[in-house]
Amino acid sequence: YEGPAVLSYGFRPFFLGAALFAGLVVPTWVISFADQMQTEFLYPAREWHIHEMLFGYLPALIAGFLMTAMPNWTDRMPLRGVPLLLMFLLWLVGRVLVASPWFGPSATAVIDGAFLVVLAAYVWREIVAGKVWDRIPIGILVSLYGVTNILFHQAALRGAPTDFSERLALSIMTMMLTVIGGRLTPTFTREFFVDRNMAKPPTVFSSMDGVAMGFVLVGVITWILQPESFWTGIMLVVAGTASVVRLLRWKGWRAWQEPLVLILHLGYGWVGLFLIALGASILGVGFTPENAVHVLTSGAMGTMTLAVMTRASLGHTGRPRHADWLTAAMYLLVNAGALFRIFASNVETPTVLTHTMLGLSGLGWSGAYLLFVFRYGPYLVRPSLDE
Repeated sequence: YEGPAVLSYGFRPFFLGAALFAGLVVPTWVISFADQMQTEFLYPAREWHIHEMLFGYLPALIAGFLMTAMPNWTDRMPLRGVPLLLMFLLWLVGRVLVASPWFGPSATAVIDGAFLVVLAAYVWREIVAGKVWDRIPIGILVSLYGVTNILFHQAALRGAPTDFSERLALSIMTMMLTVIGGRLTPTFTREFFVDRNMAKPPTVFSSMDGVAMGFVLVGVITWILQPESFWTGIMLVVAGTASVVRLLRWKGWRAWQEPLVLILHLGYGWVGLFLIALGASILGVGFTPENAVHVLTSGAMGTMTLAVMTRASLGHTGRPRHADWLTAAMYLLVNAGALFRIFASNVETPTVLTHTMLGLSGLGWSGAYLLFVFRYGPYLVRPSLDE
């Protein structure tokens, strides 16, 4: 490959684009919320914020990860050069049009919805061509995510509630973190233990993992179908507890010397806490549904995606897999931002404290991603050190 380094692997443009987007979209929403300003977005400010976090920011990270991981899983060439550039531009045009729909609402929805459809087609092509049938669950999840984005647009364009598509997207996100994060975390932890000759490295997968994943699957399905049921609340608490037990099996506290490994455990811990918090909110204990959802979006999604982005950006550019102090600062900021967002009071009846906590949340969470751009951006646009 003789083209620009930034187009040599999917993680390069998509991680950089996602980080820049995350650094801008959250402060934009916080400012629009605080000023109660009229926006020209495709949807009202709340729906725009929800859509762009679930179907703008996250799909870029999913694309960057899968377009980098697929060649390793299939031994096939990565998508690079002009095809990769076209994929990135499709995502970018979607972000621009949803923010300023000069192309018309329906056309904007079609263009934005096309990105995850094309990404799913790429994933299925690679699964079939590489005969990696064990990756079929990932193909199913990406395909469902694409359908969910289309459902969101259909409801929002009619002015109908988008709560079903939101629950479906959050549930798919939970399963992605459970499946992918639940494989990466013990794998990289085991590598860390083995490299340092530490005793009793965790096994990557056991029957306990299968049971926990099964509980999570049942929990999110019941939440999609019956979001206010008592038994849904119970099932989610059980799923969250099983996820925490699964996390403890990996012994992440023994990797405290390397933030690059420890952050994966913190990210997965947020997943278990989300399930428990969501179940508790349904049962009327402790959390509100809004607080619980931000345990997933700000906490689990923010932390786990930043963990994967930093590790992949180091490893795939020929640099040592070690978190320097700036990387550790990113981890602290994204977790602090998540905590402020979770404990902000209900935004439907905002107070001065609400605005303050939302502002601090935006500064911490988005600041972490802007710091990623500052620290890792040069790595992503330059050739790898081992080339």
